[in-house]
Amino acid sequence: MNGFHEVQFPLDISLRGSGGPERRTDVVTLGSNREERNARWARSRRRYDAGYGVKSLASLAVVTAFFEERRGMLYGFRWRDRADFKSCAPHQTPAAGDQALGTGDGVTTSFQLVKTYGALFAPYARPIVKPCAGTVLVAVAGAVKTLGVDFDLDTTTGIVAFRAGAVPSAGAAVTAGFLFDTPVRFDSDYLELDHTAFEGGAIPKIPIIEITP
Repeated sequence: MNGFHEVQFPLDISLRGSGGPERRTDVVTLGSNREERNARWARSRRRYDAGYGVKSLASLAVVTAFFEERRGMLYGFRWRDRADFKSCAPHQTPAAGDQALGTGDGVTTSFQLVKTYGALFAPYARPIVKPCAGTVLVAVAGAVKTLGVDFDLDTTTGIVAFRAGAVPSAGAAVTAGFLFDTPVRFDSDYLELDHTAFEGGAIPKIPIIEITP
């Protein structure tokens, strides 16, 4: 991922932001009134507005400084999505068995962290590329493994790499639990802020968009 700073957008502001996943679907209505639908994107993309989290001139100054250091849209950064930052349900604590990463074959050493949405009809496996350091739990066939002994983790890519002697055997389920951030960038090179209106309670618009890995 080019032009990315491994820094998190101010947490107190992002947790009050708004946004969620977006998809791109072409819909054609036929003469029979039936529809033909085609997904243009294989993966969803999230959009956010950080403006809802800005409640003071002090926080506005923090965002401005963050924007300037990222050079607007040039550099990506980490964003905490309050509604979706765990491998488990929002009210639960991550556990090593939360998400299936794959099945061992006795040879494969690397597994990508993923979060799967849905189960019955068309589950969507989202690659998790920005896990939070110190939160990732990994298990093989239900047995929890030790970071730095059994496996290594790249927090900039979400790759779990098993060490020699700990490679998952054939048929062994590899699972993980974790907290994660969403890789994003500003969606504008212009941070339009009305300071006069803001003093009266207006909310600035600060668009942010997910970077697709």
